[in-house]
Amino acid sequence: MSETRFNIVFDGGLMPGVDTTTAKLNLAELFKSDVSAIERLFTGRKVALKSNLSQNEAQQYLEALNKSGIDARIEAEPTVQLNLGEVQDAPRQPSGRHPDSIVEPASPYAPPRAEVGEALAEYSTLKPFSFEGRIGRLRYLAWTMVLTLALLPLVGVGFWLATAWLLASDSIAGLIVGGLLAAVVVLAFAFVSIQFNVQRLHDLGWSGWLWLINLVPFVGSIFPFILIIAPGNTGANQYGPPPPRNTTAVKLLASLWLVMIVLIFLATFAGIFGALQEDYDSSTLSSYESSESSSETAEEPAAEAAEPAPPSVDYEEEEEQ
Repeated sequence: MSETRFNIVFDGGLMPGVDTTTAKLNLAELFKSDVSAIERLFTGRKVALKSNLSQNEAQQYLEALNKSGIDARIEAEPTVQLNLGEVQDAPRQPSGRHPDSIVEPASPYAPPRAEVGEALAEYSTLKPFSFEGRIGRLRYLAWTMVLTLALLPLVGVGFWLATAWLLASDSIAGLIVGGLLAAVVVLAFAFVSIQFNVQRLHDLGWSGWLWLINLVPFVGSIFPFILIIAPGNTGANQYGPPPPRNTTAVKLLASLWLVMIVLIFLATFAGIFGALQEDYDSSTLSSYESSESSSETAEEPAAEAAEPAPPSVDYEEEEEQ
């Protein structure tokens, strides 16, 4: 007796909380096909996405589809009896040609041309300088740290060149040119930083336009912490599959933020302590000077009192007599 085979059947059903647009995008990503071709599967007709599978294979395919928001199901492959008059030669696809689209099957049990198992993308492709794609929390911190480390020396060199030009030419033209160049560099880095924020929002399943919340007073100061703390979607969402796993370099770069925060805290504490120490020294010096001036003022009357009084006139007259 031959082993029972199974089909993965789909009739347009979706998992709870998944909208049709998201499901189509996810399925198009899995099949590496256009959304227009995927839309043919959402007609309500029963279509076999994968046929002739063992029970374990069917279960694996079903889990992958369910993670993408597709409510497919497993059905046992029916026993078909054909006579020789009903058999027709099926056209074969030329060797070496990889199908890139899904055509609606003629039979409800015929599989699509793209193989689900071969086209399944577990992770998305990283695109640092793009508004598309997704990045997780650690990669967001790591990329932002790289951007910060690249910006600091450029700002330092620009400031040094502007100062040198100002001193050499004795004109404000160097300061103006240096300021314009610094503004261009800062705007370029800000543009890349916005791209990082948009990709982080995509990982949460949110629209990239929510980055504009950063411009709202008070709320904008809290919103970056949400991007750092909030976990992303574990599976695929409307912006694609999840980002790749974090590498060792990503973890090290993200941990540098802890070092930078500690250094900033120590520098702030040292500045406050230095200001308090300077204030204490100045107050001590002023009190010492005031006490010195008080002592000098008290000594002057005493010196005047110690001077001998001149002889009286009556005594001189007695001496003459």
